[in-house]
Amino acid sequence: MNAGPRILVAEDDPALREGLRDLLEMEGFSCRLAADGAEAWAAFAEEAFPLVVLDVVMPGRDGLSLCREIRRAAPLTQILMLSARGESFDKALGLEFGADDYMAKPFDPAELRARVGAMARRAACAPAPEEAAFLMDDLRIDPAAFVAIREGRRIELTRRELALLRLLHRHEGRPVDRDALLDEGWGRDHLPNSRALDQYISALRAKVEREPQAPRIIRTARGLGYLYLRPRDGE
Repeated sequence: MNAGPRILVAEDDPALREGLRDLLEMEGFSCRLAADGAEAWAAFAEEAFPLVVLDVVMPGRDGLSLCREIRRAAPLTQILMLSARGESFDKALGLEFGADDYMAKPFDPAELRARVGAMARRAACAPAPEEAAFLMDDLRIDPAAFVAIREGRRIELTRRELALLRLLHRHEGRPVDRDALLDEGWGRDHLPNSRALDQYISALRAKVEREPQAPRIIRTARGLGYLYLRPRDGE
């Protein structure tokens, strides 16, 4: 009987996919297989896997974009990425997209078992997710309560408003492009146009900025999108 956690294995090579299942199930894990990125995302939407093994290059939807989506949806899920491409490039990019570990193919089965075992132990010990409050300029944002607070005044936030502020805060000092903002706020299936995004940002500024015409929280990055830049002392 399988004692380990469920693992989602996304790999487009049939022989390697089955080989990974055999290898992991011998270690006591239960696996669900996916042949491409779209199938893997559908499986993850049905079941919250504590551990995911992703091939970087898959048809339809690549492993890097899928890694980013899984990390957004489940911050505590452990993600191991596999790739036959250049190690330094993939490792840096994979970790930037939210992967916890990386292995280049071909890999040593014993090393893969060891790494997956360590990740499974981390997943078992992970605390329940509780997003901490964060600051943007003089505004304290409490995600759990969907509010922003300035000098004791509470500003109610919608899920979309919170998502956009969270994304800008997470990329502090770096412009966030329009596609990323649209994807975060509206999802891939129901994207408004850029003009609608600008109008939404304008309304959000009116809600959270002290001076919407001179924004300090949601700044414009001309030709790119928007950004949050923490004010320097004296500003």
